Amino acid sequence: MQPHFDLIIRNGMIFDGTGSPARRADLGIVGDQIAALDDLTNASAARVLDAANRYVAPGFIDMHTHSDETVLVNPKMESAIHQGVTTQVTGNCGGSAAPLYGAARDDLLHDIAQYKDLTLDWQTMGEYLARVERARLSTNYVTHVGQGTLRACVMGHAMRVPTPDELKQMQNLLARSMEEGAWGVSTGLIYPPSSYADVDELVALSRIAAERGGLYSSHIRNEGERLLEAVDEALTIGARAQIRVQLAHHKAAGKRNWGKVNQSIAKIEQARARGINAGADQYPYIASSTGLSTVIPDWAHEGGWGKMVARLRDAATRQRIAEEVRVARPGWENPAVDSGWHNILIVGCKSDRSRQGKTVWQIAEMHGKDPVETSCDLLIANEGAVQVVIFSMAEDDVKTVMRVPWVSVGSDSGARAPTGPLAEAQCHPRTYGTFPRVLAKYVRDEQVLAWELAIAKMTARPAQMLGLDRRGEIRAGYFADIVVFDPATIADTATFTEPHQFPVGIDYVIVNGTLTIENGKHTDARAGRVLRKNG
Repeated sequence: MQPHFDLIIRNGMIFDGTGSPARRADLGIVGDQIAALDDLTNASAARVLDAANRYVAPGFIDMHTHSDETVLVNPKMESAIHQGVTTQVTGNCGGSAAPLYGAARDDLLHDIAQYKDLTLDWQTMGEYLARVERARLSTNYVTHVGQGTLRACVMGHAMRVPTPDELKQMQNLLARSMEEGAWGVSTGLIYPPSSYADVDELVALSRIAAERGGLYSSHIRNEGERLLEAVDEALTIGARAQIRVQLAHHKAAGKRNWGKVNQSIAKIEQARARGINAGADQYPYIASSTGLSTVIPDWAHEGGWGKMVARLRDAATRQRIAEEVRVARPGWENPAVDSGWHNILIVGCKSDRSRQGKTVWQIAEMHGKDPVETSCDLLIANEGAVQVVIFSMAEDDVKTVMRVPWVSVGSDSGARAPTGPLAEAQCHPRTYGTFPRVLAKYVRDEQVLAWELAIAKMTARPAQMLGLDRRGEIRAGYFADIVVFDPATIADTATFTEPHQFPVGIDYVIVNGTLTIENGKHTDARAGRVLRKNG
């Protein structure tokens, strides 16, 4: 009797995700799982896809995203699924959408104010994940717990060491959140209140995550002058807490620091040799993206967004802030230097969308002000929420980090869409282009990586780091998260000036056995699942 499948993908070159070379085979799917990987010429199926001249890979796992709120604004997750991403990891850089108590709830209300139809109707991690499930997603969904969020829940935005009782409360919240489905704890050590924590606090929280098989994911404390010291801190936390360590969007920012990634990689290699399971992720661009508020000194953030804006409005305090910014960033007011205000592009400015696509330097010149004062004005007008893209990295460094096998791929962005509320602000092109850009520019065109290694860094490597069950590989019995793409035409099309553009060359994306992208178009299927650590 001939075998029968729900779906067969015929004639493709299969990359199984492990780093092994491709082989030609057919892939049979039954329900939500891969049932066979063989010559299925004599088999029948309800649906057959011809993958001749195409590569077939496991669905891509985006190791570092910020889709915590956008998932509820547009559950189709269009910018992600069109890249071939079938699983997104959120709750990064010290911030998560749960748990929500005290100042953490106020912070999220501030962040989602731009989305008029989004109601904050959850408090615990379990309630949040249930809310995400009800939204019905196009991709699978994983979240960490933000250490900054835990701090805001318990301590507000106090710039001090927690009391023993406060630390215990944070540990209990983390433990409960992981029991309800979170995968680990994240830090954003350049963002208050996460940045107010010392190593002992981070170790104490990481031990709670380690006891539950979780991960410590860190936007480290510095990616410029003190990059190496910041890497040491993350590795120390990993050693003391006996926890897996993921260094977020690894880079060296600022021309004076270019090349330091060779030393930081060596440090991580040495730690791995000592038994610390450490890794990193990366996006394939020379520009980062963050909030303009990161230029403001930490002390001015104490108390939250409202207090920071109030300090900027007070003439004397604003003068002190401006002076500290100028001291901390010497040369930024000279367009001849390699980094500075002319390399900071405004991409999200709700108070005046016409400023999106202009640099801080250009806006300052338009108004006859210096860039520091212009930045203060922008932050006041937008209640602290101004999104920027910063050009500060070297292409050679991007390639150096990319060649490392234990570095995964992560977009460092929230899923967006070219229409609706998620299109109102500009964004970094990585939102739409991260994964196809790696495959097109760095594999096919520049041969920085072989196909099989690049695909492993997008699939099995992050799955192993997270501990995902039966995902990240094409293997019988694994969940059928699959990408079918044309190696000759795959490419990113998003740019810094026109970012809301889908990539090309990705024919099919299958999530849990359901065809979600067909001939490059969304089928409206939403078969993604919330993946719980203990679920």
